[in-house]
Amino acid sequence: MGNTEEGNQTAIREFILLGFGNRPELQPFLFSFFLMIYILTLTGNCLIILLVVADQHLHTPMYFFLANLSCLETCSSSVILPKMLADMISQKRTISLNGCLTQFYFFGSFVAIETYILAVMSYDRYVAICRPLLYASIMNGKLCCQLMAGTWTNGPFFNGILVGLLAQLYFCGPNVINHYFCELGPIEKLSCSDTSRIEIFTLFSAFFITVTPFLLTLISYIYIISTILKIPSAIGRQKAFLTCSSHLIVVCTFYGSIIIVYMLPETPTLRDLNKVFSLFYTILNPLINPLIYSLRNKEVHKALKTVCGRLTVHATLCSPPSFKLISH
Repeated sequence: MGNTEEGNQTAIREFILLGFGNRPELQPFLFSFFLMIYILTLTGNCLIILLVVADQHLHTPMYFFLANLSCLETCSSSVILPKMLADMISQKRTISLNGCLTQFYFFGSFVAIETYILAVMSYDRYVAICRPLLYASIMNGKLCCQLMAGTWTNGPFFNGILVGLLAQLYFCGPNVINHYFCELGPIEKLSCSDTSRIEIFTLFSAFFITVTPFLLTLISYIYIISTILKIPSAIGRQKAFLTCSSHLIVVCTFYGSIIIVYMLPETPTLRDLNKVFSLFYTILNPLINPLIYSLRNKEVHKALKTVCGRLTVHATLCSPPSFKLISH
């Protein structure tokens, strides 16, 4: 460990992630469980991206945003799970200060990006249900690209400033993080420096990267629900609701888990529960999102059959011809 001396105190340059290491006998099961989740997450999200790119019927704003969400979920899970799995194998569970700040930067950026992608998708559903005749003109290709460009820029910008402030902190011990990844709260608590600037900036940035997209999503769904309730026929209401039901489930699971984790009081009893609840928005959400969007979506089912059919035909055409030996 590369330590530097400042006065009588030694600066900490390495942290220990406790993870779920309290029960060593459970580590093989946890490793297999999280490895399976990681493989399924990558498979599901990459499949969504492949289908959207390959099938022209899915070249619409809704599926363009869904492909961006799947790309984001792939990156987000890859920030946490490989390190967690490596710690379970090695039992070392250490991470350097720079590695910890890097992990926090990327994961924090991806969470911020997801809040805006969900807000953009809710606006897309608002236009589709509340302004159907203007949908094609409003949600044009240029606007969709601009929305995604802004979405992928905001999160890294704010988190870059926050990580810059964290990098100026002095850590003198202890160096144990009771979590399975580097998160802002535990990092702040280990610092021996004044963290008031970070707390002020955190509140400021939370308004732009969490509260604002949440309010935009909430307002969109207020208009969506009020419009659906005005539809006279029950079948019409059901069809309208089905067009946004998958996205609504994703929004509820994402924000619900975040609210539970960050709104519960900080007590020793609830600390381990917070670690478990944080699994929902860090690891389980990237897994269930492609399932939610694909299981109840006929267009995705149709695209999957089309792509599989193309691959089957391609494999048949590319396979070498078979020859039979005829004996005389």
